[in-house]
Amino acid sequence: MTTECDSRHVNDETPRERFYRRERQSVPAARAFVSAALADWEVGERAYDIALCVSELTTNALLHGVPPGRGFRLHLRYEGDVLRVEVHDSGGGWPRPGDGVGDADESGRGLLLVAALADKWGVAERDPGKIVWCEFGEC
Repeated sequence: MTTECDSRHVNDETPRERFYRRERQSVPAARAFVSAALADWEVGERAYDIALCVSELTTNALLHGVPPGRGFRLHLRYEGDVLRVEVHDSGGGWPRPGDGVGDADESGRGLLLVAALADKWGVAERDPGKIVWCEFGEC
């Protein structure tokens, strides 16, 4: 039996990816890129959550994972009924949700949002750097 999500995916199995430089306008550009891919794949119900997670992951990459003169790669893949977002950077460190974030803090909530909105998320090693990813099922 083919579900609505499966039938959308069959039309285009090509992963989407794009490289972004270390600059502020890369975050809205990445969000627009993902929004266009989601529209092509006819993802509607969770599109806002996915785009918000992309904003958070790309912002984290720019602030913490991309050394000067470098950039990050955004990879989007839709397989079966799972949509996977990956942000590849070349920086050190290992991201984790903010611990003890106070009400007055203006940062530290990005991975908490990703953890709340995505079905799964995690970090994988890359040489150099890391891949921060999240997944959404039942699109």
